[in-house]
Amino acid sequence: MDDFLSHPAVQGGVAPFVVALVVALLLGPLRLGGLAALAGFLTAMYFVFGFQLTPLTATRKIMLLAIAAPVIGILADFAFKPTRFGAAILALAAAAAALWAFWPVLAQRPAAEAWVLGGSAALTLAFLVGFAQLYLAEDAVRAGAAALALGLGTGVAAILAATAAYGMLAIALAAGAGAFLLPQMIAGKKAFAGVTFTLTAMLVGGLIAAGAMILARLPWYSLLALALVPIGARLPVPRNAPVWLQAVLLSLFGFIIGAAACVSVWKFPDASLG
Repeated sequence: MDDFLSHPAVQGGVAPFVVALVVALLLGPLRLGGLAALAGFLTAMYFVFGFQLTPLTATRKIMLLAIAAPVIGILADFAFKPTRFGAAILALAAAAAALWAFWPVLAQRPAAEAWVLGGSAALTLAFLVGFAQLYLAEDAVRAGAAALALGLGTGVAAILAATAAYGMLAIALAAGAGAFLLPQMIAGKKAFAGVTFTLTAMLVGGLIAAGAMILARLPWYSLLALALVPIGARLPVPRNAPVWLQAVLLSLFGFIIGAAACVSVWKFPDASLG
């Protein structure tokens, strides 16, 4: 059993998917199935890094922000009516969160490099979170497809950028998104995503991608390409198509955009400032 649990595919994919699927099935009727994204990420986090909080590294800050995101999301979904102003506030908060997470590392870089890396990270997080609140939160299939594509794209790009650990975290996030989508695809009925799912998935996915840039060798332009992945989930699909087909098509659109980011890392592995 120890050998099975120590396998990277189990830690980064199988176990996160199983745990996230249980969460999605149990909490879906309560409109909290979006917590599957957090469940998938935290499962991999436990295996790869553990849950220690000291010293407070960038990775552990990502974990803290991941836990805080659904708390904010639940309050936004059940206590407040979502607005464009609220989406803007969340986007700015996400950008600030990225700078907080990586500032000790950025502060040690040359000024010009720190501006490029920090600016890219802040812009990516702001766009991912803001776009998701405005255009994905009300459609659980589109939101799930965007998170699935972002997680897989980031995971592959991170591994190519020489950070397998962050790659596993991103793939675990994708597994959580897949677990969120699967019951919808089987039942043929859309669930509820809301801020709870979209804020968590986009914030965590963006922070992992930013970490792969700042802490490893993901080029800044590859990070910006990954930020565009959720746009694929907004592309049109046949209105009367079954839920499973919508999920497949929308995920495929996101995969195509994510693949462009992965290719840029593969073709230009030494172009990063990091």
